[in-house]
Amino acid sequence: MAAVSEPVDLGAPWRPARPEPPPTRFHPVHGANIRVDPSGTRATRVESFAHGLCFSREPLAPGQVFLVEIEEKELGWCGHLRLGLTALDPATLAAVPEFSLPDLVSLGHTWVFAITRHHNRVPREDRPEAEAPVPSRPPALLVEPYLCIEQFRIPRDRLVGRSRPGLYSHLLDQLYELNVLPPTARRSRLGVLFCPRPDGTADMHIVINGEDMGPSARGLPAAQPLYAVVDVFASTKSVRLVQLEYGLPSLQTLCRLVIQRSVVHRLAIDGLHLPKGLKDFCKYE
Repeated sequence: MAAVSEPVDLGAPWRPARPEPPPTRFHPVHGANIRVDPSGTRATRVESFAHGLCFSREPLAPGQVFLVEIEEKELGWCGHLRLGLTALDPATLAAVPEFSLPDLVSLGHTWVFAITRHHNRVPREDRPEAEAPVPSRPPALLVEPYLCIEQFRIPRDRLVGRSRPGLYSHLLDQLYELNVLPPTARRSRLGVLFCPRPDGTADMHIVINGEDMGPSARGLPAAQPLYAVVDVFASTKSVRLVQLEYGLPSLQTLCRLVIQRSVVHRLAIDGLHLPKGLKDFCKYE
């Protein structure tokens, strides 16, 4: 059995007895315009376009994805969500900066990027940038149940955004699965994680609707606690955390997958003879 002091190792299916990381929550320290709900899983910017910085309550484990879904947008502002990691403990900040870029980054030990589909990919030192491979997008991302990022395998199911059930939800869901919608669209799911390397550093990866965008930053201090950073900036008004399962999927999740694959689209779930709670779980989660 692994020692308690060992880091949580996620995404290795041949190790069934590994500990699951705690559920992700937002840190009580956040920007002046942010309101976090009592569960700690939803953050909303209540005014202006700035002072929207949020952090993870706990440092991330290697391979653990801090995953947020964009719940609300606000027209009239220019700019979108920003995402990254910091080695700064939010509890030690004298004041939460107004912006992640450049204010928080200028404090050092912080790596944050504005979300776009093709953002600041960092090539290996032995590979020129022009030769750095571009992540390929298969015809349907959900054909492969796991997303492989360096040494980690992450169940892809919840990484992909899903529309709210409605007349065209079966069409919108395909657009999320193919990742052809703008990454900052409502219901898009955006995640950040780090992958340790043998030299003691780590690579930071950003995931958009189940697609790895490649390493965004290299040389992060893997031995230091790394907190997720989410800047609910400008046109992004509200985000909620999505929890992932890293070990064997739960019976509830397996039932949901079987039901979803047995119907034409999610609206057909209402016609099944199932408890309402199970129907809602299949339609919304």
